[in-house]
Formats: sequence, C-alpha cells, structure tokens
Amino acid sequence: MRVDTIGYEGATPASFLAALRDARVALLVDVRAVAMSRRPGFAKTRLAANLDEVGIEYLHLRGLGTPADGRAAAKSGRHAEMHRIFREHMHSDAAQADLATLVSIIQGGRRVCLMCFERDPAHCHRSLVVEALAKHLAIEVNHLFAEDEEQ
Repeated sequence: MRVDTIGYEGATPASFLAALRDARVALLVDVRAVAMSRRPGFAKTRLAANLDEVGIEYLHLRGLGTPADGRAAAKSGRHAEMHRIFREHMHSDAAQADLATLVSIIQGGRRVCLMCFERDPAHCHRSLVVEALAKHLAIEVNHLFAEDEEQ
C-alpha cells in the first residue's frame, strides 16, 4: 500500500493540484489541527472545492494535527521539540480515533495523500503520522512536491 504526503509551503494552488493529479491521488487527508490558511486556495472550504473540481475527495482529520504548542515550536524552528510534542499527542483519544479511521481508509485500497503546510516532510508532523501508520500497515511512502513553487 502506498501513502503519499505533500506540503503546500511555497506551492501555488495550481501546482499543488497538478502534483496530486499526477500521483493519481483519490483522497487528500488534511492533517492540520486548524484547517485555515492565509494563503489563497489552502483554507478548508476553498481547498475542498478546488479538489472537487479535479475529482479528488477531501477529508480533514483534526485529531492528527499538531497541538498549538507543537505548532509554535515548529514555527520557531524547534523541530525536535515539535516531534516530541506530537508523539505525546498521538496517545490521545482523538489522535488514536483518527489514526484508526486513516488505517481503515488505506486498507480499503484508496490512493491517499496526507497534507500539511511544511514543504520538507522531515520538518512536518505528517512524517510522524506516517510513522504511526507503519505500525499498523505495511506501507510505501512517497513524498510529493509541487513543481512550480513560488519564490
């Protein structure tokens, strides 16, 4: 089973959608705790509408998002601290419930892509979500990148 990941940092909505289409993603799973963005096209409602226009479904799994203190650590470049905070969060009921939902979806055979903000998956908690998934499923991970990033 393959799981893709993508971050929208530096991407345009068009390049982001193209990367998903090229990878034949069927379902984009938003793993942001807060599905808002000041970047046009990446807030929950507009993102879901853009995805629908190209035949990709959208699901927000808030429980797999980084808690506020983890987001603050990431924003300050303290990635190890963010990882620690997120790993602790993964023991919460909300995180475990959403992880179980995600496992079930992937087992169903759909091409899934996990989305968050950071371009570099090593700096993003979505890599930790993949790590948690790998404890339940044998998965191949593919990190997608939008081709024409804004400079």
